[in-house]
Amino acid sequence: MFGKRPAQDGDELLARLGSLTTQARRHAELQRTRVELALALQRGMLPADLPSVPGFHLAVRYAPACSGLDVGGDWYDAFTLPDGRVGLSVGDVQGHTTDAAAFMGQVRVGLRALASVTGDPGELLARTNDLLVSLGADRFATCTFMRLDPATGALESARAGHTPCVWATADGRSGVSDDEGGPPLGVLGGAEYPVTRYRLTTGGVFVLLTDGVVEGPALRVDDGLDQVVRLAGAAAVAHLEAGSLAAAVIKNAERVGHEDDAAVLVVGHDGREAAAGPD
Repeated sequence: MFGKRPAQDGDELLARLGSLTTQARRHAELQRTRVELALALQRGMLPADLPSVPGFHLAVRYAPACSGLDVGGDWYDAFTLPDGRVGLSVGDVQGHTTDAAAFMGQVRVGLRALASVTGDPGELLARTNDLLVSLGADRFATCTFMRLDPATGALESARAGHTPCVWATADGRSGVSDDEGGPPLGVLGGAEYPVTRYRLTTGGVFVLLTDGVVEGPALRVDDGLDQVVRLAGAAAVAHLEAGSLAAAVIKNAERVGHEDDAAVLVVGHDGREAAAGPD
């Protein structure tokens, strides 16, 4: 009898290991399902299509966070305003949870709704900010909103605590936008958001992005922006299409040293002559 005990102990150990393996597999499947649902939630709140703008190309790229349920709250958007001009925005909600993703959807939809009342970037951000403050939102968002006039190439920009944009010209000039900006949305009631005006003409590009593209443990934001400036400058001189530039910029997010989500929106003017830059 005593000689059979080790075999019985071995069988019990194998049975326990088998049970633990089954539990681990089920847990992994549940976690994968949760991540897939979180990513679907986030992607479902981003626009499915971009407007067609004669004489201009719009391109976007988005890279989701890939750590657990840290889906993040970055967004991009482009839509036609009631007066025929085009609204462009990128933004980032505080935090990296499914709640952040849901709040991102609310802010993006709020911007669109209020844009039917006013397309002025500064006033639009001010109204959105006051709305979020009045609702007592426990999160805040950074954002850049631009209004493009396709007839003239005029760009009006307002920034709410967000990462600056990058511009480049077909004749080799490039740089970081120097607009003053205001506080993040949802922080301070009655905040003002100054408007800076630029002009986008043939061959030029503007790059709107979130901080996940240019900032992280392995990359300072100034260095990250410098890299995007070089990419945009080279793309404008080489007459690369907006999609190629957007793809090159989003790849920069791999160098920042973290798993934050990242969004890029590029607007470029068709053609090979003239330039884009500060108005």
